Amino acid sequence: MTEACCGGACAPEEPALQGDTTTPRRLTGSLPAVAGGLLIALGALLDALGLAPFAVASFTAAIALSISVPAGRALRSLRARVLDINVLMVIAVFGAMVLGEWFEAAAVVWLFGIAQWLERWSQTRARRAIRQLMSLAPQVACVRRGDDEVELPVAAVRVGDIVIVRPGGRVPVDGRVARGFSALDQSPVTGESWPVEKGPDDQVFAGTINGSGTLDIETTREASGSTLARIAALVEQAQSQRAPVERWVDRFARRYTPAVVVLALVVAIVPPLLTGSAAQGWDFTTWVYRAITLLVVACPCALVISTPVSIVAALTAAARGGVLIKGGAHLERLGAITCVAFDKTGTLTAGSISVVDVLAVDGASSHGVLAAAAGLEQGSEHPIGRAIVAHARAVQVAVPAGAAFRALPGFGAEAMVGGAAVLVGSHRLFEERRICSPSLHAHVQSVEARGRTPVLVGIDGAGIGVLGMVDEMRATGRDAVNRLRATGVMHVALLTGDRSAVAHEIGEAVGVDEAHGHLLPEDKVAQVQRLRALFGPVAMVGDGINDAPALAAADVGIAMGVSGTDVAIETADVALLTNDLSAVPHAVRLGRAAIRTIRVNVAIALGLKLAFVVMAATGVATLWMAVLADTGASLIVTANSLRLLRVR
Repeated sequence: MTEACCGGACAPEEPALQGDTTTPRRLTGSLPAVAGGLLIALGALLDALGLAPFAVASFTAAIALSISVPAGRALRSLRARVLDINVLMVIAVFGAMVLGEWFEAAAVVWLFGIAQWLERWSQTRARRAIRQLMSLAPQVACVRRGDDEVELPVAAVRVGDIVIVRPGGRVPVDGRVARGFSALDQSPVTGESWPVEKGPDDQVFAGTINGSGTLDIETTREASGSTLARIAALVEQAQSQRAPVERWVDRFARRYTPAVVVLALVVAIVPPLLTGSAAQGWDFTTWVYRAITLLVVACPCALVISTPVSIVAALTAAARGGVLIKGGAHLERLGAITCVAFDKTGTLTAGSISVVDVLAVDGASSHGVLAAAAGLEQGSEHPIGRAIVAHARAVQVAVPAGAAFRALPGFGAEAMVGGAAVLVGSHRLFEERRICSPSLHAHVQSVEARGRTPVLVGIDGAGIGVLGMVDEMRATGRDAVNRLRATGVMHVALLTGDRSAVAHEIGEAVGVDEAHGHLLPEDKVAQVQRLRALFGPVAMVGDGINDAPALAAADVGIAMGVSGTDVAIETADVALLTNDLSAVPHAVRLGRAAIRTIRVNVAIALGLKLAFVVMAATGVATLWMAVLADTGASLIVTANSLRLLRVR
């Protein structure tokens, strides 16, 4: 049974991450079960033939084969002053033997062993799916050493090594593409359904599958620190963290089991004393048998395993879909979310800036405006600068060479382009230098009214035009918001530090209920607190770094696209391995499904227990029926929990 059910004495051993060391344990565990079953069948046959002494010997041999493990665990539990299922089972077996119910005694301990094996198998299956991630990465890598290519164990590959991945091969390490172009299937790691184009300087992850091109990959992490290894370690850690509902069930079970023992003693002693007399004798045999049956049927194992298997299955399903949930507590809170707040940049938008407007004033041409700005920004590493240069090249505008470049942090930049002094920057910069003409100002207002960011361009102390910049929206934004509402989320908000006009335009495009701009980090925290007061538990979705205060203030903080962001993957409650926003409603839906499954499991476990407790106390249920009921309830809740592995 589970660790909570067995007082820590019978926690199943975890299978190793590599190798097949679990196979011998499974074989040695099954041999006594098979032999015990055959001995019980033989004993029943001998008893039917009237050969009672031989039948008792056969039953005794079956008991001896099956009792050693629960007896040892019961002894350890008693030393720890814990009453668990092993103690109850040993009492039941020896009680049945004293009463002469040899078949019952043998059947009880044998069925108990079968139940333990089935539960251990079910729980191992729930954990195995995430551990199989570790087998996705190849065990060897083709590494370039000078002019030679050598095959090395992945563990021997070091940071900076060039690894060659040919078409159809799996990427063995995390790294960046040094040379080559190809489309990679990242679904084993990020859950993305479509291949992702990769070229020089793009990140790749161990376990992904190469398409049709050969890639030279510079290793950026050793195998032990790869994204794949971190995912497995993170989920293993998450599985060890207990949800509030899980802790409640454990506390209930710890009080419930002693109460059952007291009730069994009452059943064994009080009815015979009330219905019998010293002259007629007391019928202790019947009532002791019923008390023993009550002990077995009232075992809380099904109740206790109703939560951990559900939690493990849900965490595993989430990880396979590219969602890392940092433990059962966060999963449970996800299931209660009624409001979701999104950051804009890098979340609802891709963080990829582009030029959409080129507006000239006072006789200048749009080509001249764009050429001057691109000449200044040529070689710039700023996202706005790169976007301007990329747009100029896309529309085939010649980009002149710039010189004497000087950055103006927070405002813009200036440089000499074609012998002229070019200035590119914010509206505030142009106003401070007193070169913002009325026509330029009108274009700025027009660009801002459309929810775009204006970048002003000037030559030799005169404004010549305005560029309208946008941060491209993610294609999945509106669909993600609609799916969130379908899961039962009442309210969706957009919180951004960008201008209010931009916030409202993006908010209207994706269909949020409210949008707020010009927010500092502390303002976002205040908005999260306001949303919680109005709508209940809040999830905040952001980049995990700039939005850290709001992520921490929310009931659940969700970090976007963190495959290469160590800070976010360490600090967020939930980390998404892909920038696909559909992962957010998937996480909420999985949290709801897990909580719903746990509630159904608890209802099944308590309902069956209550019914069979009554049957045991009234003499309807036999001892072997009690074990079947306990085993059946455990298997039902386990099977119901494993359904979470199929949530997509």
